[in-house]
Amino acid sequence: MEKESQKPNFWENKEKATEISQQLAELKEEVDKFKKIKLELKELLEMLELSEDREFQKEIEAKLRVLERKIKDKEFKVFLSGKYDRGNAILSIYSGAGGTDAQDWVTLLLRMYQRYCQRKRFKTKILDQSFGEGGGPEGRIGTKSVTLEIKGPYVFGFLKNETGVHRLVRISPFSAQSLRHTSFALVEVLPDLSRKKEIEKELKIEPKDLRIDTFRASGPGGQYVNKRESAVRVTHLSTNISVSCQSERLQGENKEKAMKILLAKLFAKKLKEEKDKIAEIRGEIPSAEWGNQIRSYVLHPYKLVKDLRTSVETSDVGSVLDGNLEKFIEAELRPLKPET
Repeated sequence: MEKESQKPNFWENKEKATEISQQLAELKEEVDKFKKIKLELKELLEMLELSEDREFQKEIEAKLRVLERKIKDKEFKVFLSGKYDRGNAILSIYSGAGGTDAQDWVTLLLRMYQRYCQRKRFKTKILDQSFGEGGGPEGRIGTKSVTLEIKGPYVFGFLKNETGVHRLVRISPFSAQSLRHTSFALVEVLPDLSRKKEIEKELKIEPKDLRIDTFRASGPGGQYVNKRESAVRVTHLSTNISVSCQSERLQGENKEKAMKILLAKLFAKKLKEEKDKIAEIRGEIPSAEWGNQIRSYVLHPYKLVKDLRTSVETSDVGSVLDGNLEKFIEAELRPLKPET
């Protein structure tokens, strides 16, 4: 990459040059971190061998434990080696069966992922949100669907396995008889495809394949955020996949972000079709996407969050809904340890 960046014509293709420069800077930073850990480890071990002061040895051992956590963090990132794992992500949540409770469940999941991103110091921005019915307890307003842009290192790698159906069991706050209710929501996590032109070319998208509609951005209760038709909806005619964005004040910026979401959805669709074709040849029956339940959140008659893929579970439901997802995400990313 350094040799490439030193060529006289390197900046002729500004988009490609910027991408290479960014990747190069990230790799250099990663290598420097490894060198720093290696040097720090060497120095601490030497000090530990030379010192006979027990108190000083305890201090060094404490520093070694801190260093061990850093090494484990680096080890964990080895599992995030997929093509898009290092990049940003687009996370969408859709309400499923359960009516008003399901719409409220989407709002709770949105908050959960926002809090998780705060913990990881990822930046989030709501690109589009379709509000549901209001009139719930404490003036709560449900969400039919929401799309969140998430930026930070390894965002897609950390969140990619959150895709699937999330099930909630609780006493419904919308039930006058305080009945137990089960709600479902679908989470979809897609990579943020920054190389837009390359992806458009690969997917063979032409302007005639798209329908662009504009509308006024709105908030809960149908009140307008602004009076101009700045919000944009893009529909891919042949697949009938439709996406929208209303987070920006300018129509052009909303269109750009909507196109990014559309490309990610079309790219995911292409990958799924290829996977299904291979499964068909092998004689496997592909599972239905909506039926792919991955995690249950039970608030009544007992408290339990359980991941159905890894069997990781906890009774601390409040902490999970507050964004403490580390143990679930790590269990899904780390390969299974061999039985001893």
